[in-house]
Amino acid sequence: MEEPASKLIRLFDACYEDVLRYTARRVDLDTARDVTAETFLIAWRKRSVVPQADEDALPWLYGVARRVLANEKRRERRSERLVARIAADRRDRDAATVPDPGDHVAGALALTQALQALSPADQEVLQLLGWEELTVRQAAVVLGCTPATMAVRAFRAKRRFLAVLAERRLLAASDPAPAGKGKE
Repeated sequence: MEEPASKLIRLFDACYEDVLRYTARRVDLDTARDVTAETFLIAWRKRSVVPQADEDALPWLYGVARRVLANEKRRERRSERLVARIAADRRDRDAATVPDPGDHVAGALALTQALQALSPADQEVLQLLGWEELTVRQAAVVLGCTPATMAVRAFRAKRRFLAVLAERRLLAASDPAPAGKGKE
């Protein structure tokens, strides 16, 4: 049996780039590096519960990274609220203005905008299956649900995404409908 420390070193070497890509698709690269480092720190602390099989370890790491990202996003929202409150106080005192943090999003691509029109849960499902190229079973591990539940979530998320694309006229009428075909 492999020693936990050497298993984690091997796991780090094998999965670091995948976890970094996963996080970099969701936040800026510097934050992604921090989140990835935190993910492997948590894996080290919880090395006794890291799945032994390599094919199960990456989805487990994605699940850890997902929770670290959620914590990071909560921290960012708190910081943004604090900055807004400080700016409002300052504006009251010296008429200073704070730039809108959403201005940088103006140049987003149409598909990204369509994806963002979906709920965060639908976005995560589609990102796990599309960007991370996980199977339904692996994505179920990340989200902490059964493969059957994940398959239903995937079908519904795909259907809603295609509806948004059609509504925005980004999906041609000749494109196939999501009639349950493909890898669910």
